[in-house]
Amino acid sequence: MRLITSMLVSFALAAPALADGWKQYADPTYAFAVSFPGDPQVETTTYTAPDGRSVPARVYSVTQETGSFKMTVADLSDTGLEERAVIDSAIKTLSQEGEVKLDIPARVSRVFGRRLSILGQDGSRSAVALFFHAGRLYQVEGTSLPAGNATADAIRFQQSLIFTDNRSNVPAGERDGRRRREQRREGGAEQPL
Repeated sequence: MRLITSMLVSFALAAPALADGWKQYADPTYAFAVSFPGDPQVETTTYTAPDGRSVPARVYSVTQETGSFKMTVADLSDTGLEERAVIDSAIKTLSQEGEVKLDIPARVSRVFGRRLSILGQDGSRSAVALFFHAGRLYQVEGTSLPAGNATADAIRFQQSLIFTDNRSNVPAGERDGRRRREQRREGGAEQPL
């Protein structure tokens, strides 16, 4: 019992130190917020859409010795592409860098997407979330480099995404059916909503 108490006290004392440096970054133009372990570098770039076109994109990133944290927002609003094609293409591109170990449905507020865990060919581990919302692809990637052990930070980053526009990417009448389709796709049993 003392060992457990001692571990809990040690963790409680270390927790504030772990939280130091993490801060929420919000971009009202793209209606999201995400927590980074420092001030992100913001870069305007392009993203290759599933049909081969280049579309405007913004990349927000922080790189550390043990890991990297990157949020990409690609504007696909003028492409006419369907959500499934956009998400599947992003997964295919990400899987070229490693092996997808986990691919499950995800939801942030009322926005549905996919969550991935990827083992990189170099031994890195990435926690990724993909959402197609308001005509944009939101791709949040936390990567623990092989020499570091930032897996918890990578997951923390990936799970910190929030959408600030209070909208959904699925019409209200389709939400329950979509959950069931995603569960069938994963081979899981339907859960009570």
